Amino acid sequence: MTSIAIIGAGPQLGLSIARTFGAQGFDVALISRNRAKLDDLVAQLAAEGINAAAFPADVLDRDALTQALKDAAAQFGGIDVLEYSPVGSFGSTTLTTPTGTEPSHVQHEMEFQLYGAIAATQAVLPAMREAGAGTLLYTTGAGSIDPVPAVANVNAVAAALRNWAINLHKELDGTGIQAAHVGIDVSIGMSVVPGFPTAKPEQISPVYWDLHTTKRDQAELVFSL
Repeated sequence: MTSIAIIGAGPQLGLSIARTFGAQGFDVALISRNRAKLDDLVAQLAAEGINAAAFPADVLDRDALTQALKDAAAQFGGIDVLEYSPVGSFGSTTLTTPTGTEPSHVQHEMEFQLYGAIAATQAVLPAMREAGAGTLLYTTGAGSIDPVPAVANVNAVAAALRNWAINLHKELDGTGIQAAHVGIDVSIGMSVVPGFPTAKPEQISPVYWDLHTTKRDQAELVFSL
């Protein structure tokens, strides 16, 4: 039995990743803050014949996040794939230009993106090391690679997460555990910035399956149109 834990399991990309792996027989653990939304996603997946369960936790609460992953591992007999892509709300995320950035604007994003990813990894990596197998995938916007002034604080932290994920790939080389960064250079589902390309989540989710299966030697894949 194999399972994937999706942190930041939203109704677009998170759900599509769940469908991609679930269609291959994976059990799916969905982790995010909102229990009601998670339950709705679990019901949608169940209607499609995919075994999924909700484990509510806020990535800013390290203990709760770690416990959610432990609970998921206990229910599904382990976590074979971790996918980390939490999305901040407009209410919680202040977007700043480089000159308008204060340390506090970066600190929240560090807690949300980088520190949450590290905590989640620490929760699942020991069992993966013991098994000699596993996949760790971390998602950011492509601003982590080619930053955009309007979202300087978010891009700076996304770049830190990208750097850490690629470095983790290097450290784990030869262990049977794949770590990789996914950079998404499109708007997902609907246009946010005029003129910026938009892709459906089901166009993007196969990238994660490829990294887990046929592209395990790659530290990064960028999705663009």
